[in-house]
Amino acid sequence: MRFWIKDLLSLCFSVLAVIGIQHFTGHYLLEGFLFIAISYSLRLISQITQLERSLRADHKKSINPKISIWDEIQQHIFYADKANKKRQKKLIRIIKKFRKSTAALPDAVVVLGKNNTIDWFNTSAKSMLGLKKKDKGQSVFNIFHHAEFINFIQDNETDAVLNIPSPTQQNISLEVKIAAYGKNSYLLVAHDISYLKNLERMRKDFVDNISHELRTPLTVLKGYLETLEEMEAEHSPLLSHSLQQMKNQSERMQYLTDDLLLLANLETEQSEQSQINIPALLEQICQESNVLHKNKNRIQLISNCNQPLLGNLKELHSAFSNLIINALKYSPEESTVKVCWYKNKQHLVLDVIDKGEGISRADLPKVTERFYRADVKRTQEARGTGLGLAIVKHVLMRHNAQLNINSQLGKGSTFSCVFNIDS
Repeated sequence: MRFWIKDLLSLCFSVLAVIGIQHFTGHYLLEGFLFIAISYSLRLISQITQLERSLRADHKKSINPKISIWDEIQQHIFYADKANKKRQKKLIRIIKKFRKSTAALPDAVVVLGKNNTIDWFNTSAKSMLGLKKKDKGQSVFNIFHHAEFINFIQDNETDAVLNIPSPTQQNISLEVKIAAYGKNSYLLVAHDISYLKNLERMRKDFVDNISHELRTPLTVLKGYLETLEEMEAEHSPLLSHSLQQMKNQSERMQYLTDDLLLLANLETEQSEQSQINIPALLEQICQESNVLHKNKNRIQLISNCNQPLLGNLKELHSAFSNLIINALKYSPEESTVKVCWYKNKQHLVLDVIDKGEGISRADLPKVTERFYRADVKRTQEARGTGLGLAIVKHVLMRHNAQLNINSQLGKGSTFSCVFNIDS
């Protein structure tokens, strides 16, 4: 409507200009009004022609050339409206098909619009999230009052994952993800992971129980082996070798059960934290490692930060000693292992640097998994329990920190423990 007002105002100003000229000259200027009428008509014809060309370009329907331009424009509009209705019906069929397919999904799917309002949800969302028809159009925060869920939605991190219990059934665990697919439009997907959680709980219970059960027979076995070794009677070379092998394997089993119990405790027990002097802790671990490996010159400790770290002393001792012992174990005996503690921008960092065999790029994502072993030929003495890096990973997770690994085959590895300063 405003475009017509603009044209009318332009026409009125032109007429007023002609009247003004007549008033000052005292002559009636018919030519002026005629010029205005002709100019305005030509302008309208030009605009109508442009409109017709634009409508003709939108479709390929042939038009009778004998009809007037207004009839031609009307037919163009008719065909355009018909094509739009056809496209609209096609889009409606696609939307119905999409909704029908998503409604059949076992996962809960919720479409969130502007201000996190619920625009649509599928059938599974009714049972898993407790949504009802009346919830459409409401803010998702009015429906769900779980603090972690609210923070998760507000953070709006597309790669993040949240594990929460179902609002309707507390025995069901949900894994929630959110994905942006348009301006102020988000897709919230909740997946039932109760089965996986139960399997994980069963695995943890099994590991915990079997570790406890193994400790007693191992202690008895080690005691008898030590008694046999200490007997004054001379043993045959075969018996002496057998006793030594049994002792070595029983010690390895002892280390394995200890590590399994430690992992179980890390996953279940609360962590008691205090301010820890990390340089002093590292000095202690390096001395213990030197004594263990009977070499006082292999570890080079560099500490450039005296800021204390809030954490659990026993857990950090276990994690740091695992990294340092691994570096000594899997690098040449004549090589040096660097242990560096320093402050880097917003983080406190521990680097354990060795010149050992290194880790292949394919193995890097898996080395922190339990019992994972890279495909490298090692001596029996260099074999560990396969749980050291898993323990390190869990300890760092409990301290809101992360483990970064940079390694090249044949050139060595750098294991970095990165702590937030406010942790």
